[in-house]
Amino acid sequence: MIIFGTKGYLYQLAILTLVCGQCKNPAAHTLRKRVTKFTLFFVPLFPISTKYLTQCTFCGAEEKVTKEQAEQLQTQSTNGPSGQPHGQPQQHDRF
Repeated sequence: MIIFGTKGYLYQLAILTLVCGQCKNPAAHTLRKRVTKFTLFFVPLFPISTKYLTQCTFCGAEEKVTKEQAEQLQTQSTNGPSGQPHGQPQQHDRF
């Protein structure tokens, strides 16, 4: 018997102040990286997909961004007042 599946990891890269495309409010947005890894016997082996997205903290709308856009937004956030990365990775199981 072989047990396999996927496991999702969500990394919060930065918190930015942007104008939301959905609600048009200037609000904080979280920049996140979602990585899905293939697992064998519950051991994550290799990434299957990587996606970047921003989420508005006012209305909850999510928008996908490219890797290049995410890197640019992250660079802008580190040049801000704190200059510190935000958050810790969170794990999400999918079966």
